[in-house]
Amino acid sequence: MSKKSLNNNLNSRSLSGMLAARSALIYIVVAFLALLSIFPFYYMFMSSTWTSFEILEKLRLYPGSLAQLAKNIGKLSGRSEFSFPIGFKNSFIITTSAAVLSVYFSALTAYGIKVYQFKLKNAAFTFIMLVLMVPTQVSIVGFFKQMIAMGLIGTKWPLIIPAIAAPGVVFFIKQYLDSALSLEIIEASRIDGAGEFYTFNRICLPIMMPAIVTQLIFAFIANWNNYFTPSIILSKMKDKTLPLMVATLYGDRFTDYGQIYTGLSIAVIPLIIVYSILQRYIISGVSAGSVKE
Repeated sequence: MSKKSLNNNLNSRSLSGMLAARSALIYIVVAFLALLSIFPFYYMFMSSTWTSFEILEKLRLYPGSLAQLAKNIGKLSGRSEFSFPIGFKNSFIITTSAAVLSVYFSALTAYGIKVYQFKLKNAAFTFIMLVLMVPTQVSIVGFFKQMIAMGLIGTKWPLIIPAIAAPGVVFFIKQYLDSALSLEIIEASRIDGAGEFYTFNRICLPIMMPAIVTQLIFAFIANWNNYFTPSIILSKMKDKTLPLMVATLYGDRFTDYGQIYTGLSIAVIPLIIVYSILQRYIISGVSAGSVKE
């Protein structure tokens, strides 16, 4: 074997070793970040099986007894300000309605910006992006006064109807349409005599489905966990969502952390189920809209 070929062989082995080490490092970092993300949920579920004193005494990363979990659930059931059936029903109604309306009308808006040509098209999209940068806390005073004037305080409508305006969802679906929707399909549908809503609902929605399902999951999670706006709008026990009910578990003098972690565990279970079932759509939706054809 010549000296040149020997050097090439050594360089090839060195490069392979570097690539293997790099891949191993990436896997280690990804595994660490995954464990870091899962740890709060793990600790929450573990803490729901201990008493408040045991939780405060020291960090416990192993489960307690099922008997203590049953006691915590029993104490929660006996509290007048916490009712899982009522909280789940209210959260489900508000979350599902808001998520569906948000995604559908955002898809309709993104479709209009993508397909139609008008003078203020770029200005309209820029305005939507500017609204995206305005936090809810800035506009909450005006929103609250408007809901008082309309007599909607204490009802679920202020948490459902405004969800139609979701600039972040519009932006995501618009970017997806730029890579996935061909305008020739729209023109062909119009030539065949199809109406605009028929074209949107029967032709474009199936094309947008990966992006729609992705944003539906995110909207469901965001609305389910929403605490700020419901805490201002809802006051009666029969209208409160699960996050509001969990917040009532914090006492002024004594706080039972066993009950709090149990309530949090109950509140997060629906999210885990929804995410576990639909998580594959997040990956397909993001990757499908990431490459322009």
